[in-house]
Amino acid sequence: MQQTMQQRRFRRASTAEDKAQVVELCQRGDRSIPEVAQDLDLTESSVRRWMEQIEIDAGHRPGLTSSEHEELVRLRKESRVLREERDILKRAAAFFAKETR
Repeated sequence: MQQTMQQRRFRRASTAEDKAQVVELCQRGDRSIPEVAQDLDLTESSVRRWMEQIEIDAGHRPGLTSSEHEELVRLRKESRVLREERDILKRAAAFFAKETR
């Protein structure tokens, strides 16, 4: 199943405003999610995921809210940086311990 360049869908960045507008179109009930997705050249799975996230953020569905997800990403990054700094300090301490012997 080889795809040509014309068939391949490229990842596009969507702003929060864009997502909110798409979700609003779906929630009106005029058109189905697949119709909205096709009309706007989006994947149906993306639109469904945005709909689910809106429900989570509103408290109607369990899961991580957008703000909790952002905090989790920030904390993971901070943790990675702290581990790297700790490892650098361990190597430096070992180096200077060798030098003083």
